[in-house]
Amino acid sequence: MIPIITISREFGSGGHSIGEKVAKKLEIPFYDGEIVIRVAEESGYARDLIEEQGEHTSMGNRWFDISTASAMYFQSPQDEIFLAQRRVILECAAQGPCVIVGRCSDYVLKTEGIRAMNVLIHASLENRIKRVIERYGELEEVSAKKRIAKKDKMRRTYYRYYTDEHWGNYENYDLALDSGTLGEETCVHIITELARHFE
Repeated sequence: MIPIITISREFGSGGHSIGEKVAKKLEIPFYDGEIVIRVAEESGYARDLIEEQGEHTSMGNRWFDISTASAMYFQSPQDEIFLAQRRVILECAAQGPCVIVGRCSDYVLKTEGIRAMNVLIHASLENRIKRVIERYGELEEVSAKKRIAKKDKMRRTYYRYYTDEHWGNYENYDLALDSGTLGEETCVHIITELARHFE
């Protein structure tokens, strides 16, 4: 049976595109932007906010309620979005084999005892800069490099905050692929073949 597949990816490595192609080839659902839509419906938060906060965190994650005499803490919108994403990820997984991109999905499934095939897509900085410039057009190399560094740092911080584990650590994945060296189509082929024989 085809497993649930989670795709973690460095920014600019093509993880979204690879995950989408894998899902199409295996004829199973693909969840990335769909999660944002479902979380927006469930939580009431705007899609733009969910897209911004869905994989990023700030140091001050708890808000202090100064309107009460006693010290009270309550969940920030970011925490609520994470919990809503978690519920949606588990709902997607409960429906059967699928591909889920990012959002700590590997960790969420693991903590619920749901076995998944966890994949990391990475690439050299040179390859990622090239891809980001091609995708966003007007970016110069220096701007693309800064954008990549910022995105990766935010994802790393977010993952660390909510999982207490290190994003990109090879121990968290069944498979790590260099999309810059292998190319998208080869990555898709390797993932789909492994999925078909995954135990």
